[in-house]
Amino acid sequence: MTNQRGFVTIGPMDKLSTKVFKQAKTAGRALNQAARSMRVLSSVAWEDNQRVEFLKSGKLPTPEYSYVDVSEARNLVADARNHIEGDHVVFGWLGRLADTLETSANLIDARGTPEFFEHSTALYGQPTKLMLDGKTRVIDLARHMDGTLDGLDFSKLVVEGYDTHLTASEFAQALEPHLAEHFGDSAPVVELSDTLSAKAVAGRTRIRVRSSASFTDRDIHQLLQHEALIHTATALNGRAQPHFKILGRAHAGTTEVQEGLAVFAEIISGAMDPQRFRRLSDRVIAIQMAIEGADFKQVFDFYNERLEGPDQAFENTRRVFRGGVLTGGAPFTKDMVYLNGLLRVHNFMRTVVKLGRADLIRILFMGKMDIEDVPALAQMTSSGRMRAPEYMPPWAKDLRFLVSYMSYSSFLNQVKMPGFQAYYQEELIDVPVVWDFTR
Repeated sequence: MTNQRGFVTIGPMDKLSTKVFKQAKTAGRALNQAARSMRVLSSVAWEDNQRVEFLKSGKLPTPEYSYVDVSEARNLVADARNHIEGDHVVFGWLGRLADTLETSANLIDARGTPEFFEHSTALYGQPTKLMLDGKTRVIDLARHMDGTLDGLDFSKLVVEGYDTHLTASEFAQALEPHLAEHFGDSAPVVELSDTLSAKAVAGRTRIRVRSSASFTDRDIHQLLQHEALIHTATALNGRAQPHFKILGRAHAGTTEVQEGLAVFAEIISGAMDPQRFRRLSDRVIAIQMAIEGADFKQVFDFYNERLEGPDQAFENTRRVFRGGVLTGGAPFTKDMVYLNGLLRVHNFMRTVVKLGRADLIRILFMGKMDIEDVPALAQMTSSGRMRAPEYMPPWAKDLRFLVSYMSYSSFLNQVKMPGFQAYYQEELIDVPVVWDFTR
């Protein structure tokens, strides 16, 4: 029994027979090999001279994409499908993986054309798509956060002297002991990079930090929670799985839940800040602008009014248009996954707590996966074919706070906000401003 997203309901399932397991392992190996050769983000990378030329002339960039041969990956996916038969929940998981990798190959082949957008939305969605409740859209959350946070001077939300400013080298040195505490001998090394566009990127064995970026001590906590204790941890846990190494590999089918889980980790651990939340919201708004026809220059202007410096405005705009059409209408929609994934992960957490199935939360840390994959992986874990996750953030190792928080938040959803809001608004209307947090 499945819902509209193909999620298999949690309940009685067919036993995992030896035959099914052997077929699944064979298919999994082929899919892992296919995923290894399809790196979507590197396939849509731009040369750095595009930024220089655009900021100098104002003309639309003209990126060129290197040829990527995905024929072998397609053959591997086809081979995997030969071993995926029947409606067992594990075959459902592998079938979705095969679909994702095939669509990824289509995306790579369609770079620079309007068809690119079609494959992008199949992989990552688009801001106006309705979620499971038939009402919620990620663009609505983005606009809500953008409007709520508009006009705030984020620096005034921090008591003076609370944040310590760090260079990239100081940040890296401060981060290393935290990594050693959580990962021991498996801790990723921290490297400085002169070419990185993001401030930091984490993998299974290393975390790269942009050498020109500046940080605060709060960034240590944020990066630890988001990059290390989610992305690095799930890569290590997935790599340790004896039968399905694909769980240690990032691909388009895992992006939304990986980023949603990472943003959720920032929130539940107290590492999130409003400036970052607004950046994530702006990404969704910018994607929707491009879908509605805004070209590269118009989206750049949107960012340039909100960011400090045209270099960062260019970088954020590039993320929207890489692989797509720069005149508008066909962007790369990947960057909406942060908020869309957050909504999905939060509602999954809330649901399993209400069902008394908090055990399923830790399944998310067994490797890189989608929420729809949880039943299949739980089935294999219960039959002894999967390893429990070794590396997890503290809030997943000790679920007491999370369960308490989710139980309370589920009640809050029943509380009618307008009545409280009208009462407090009347009571506070004449109260003087003590600290002005606006610009």
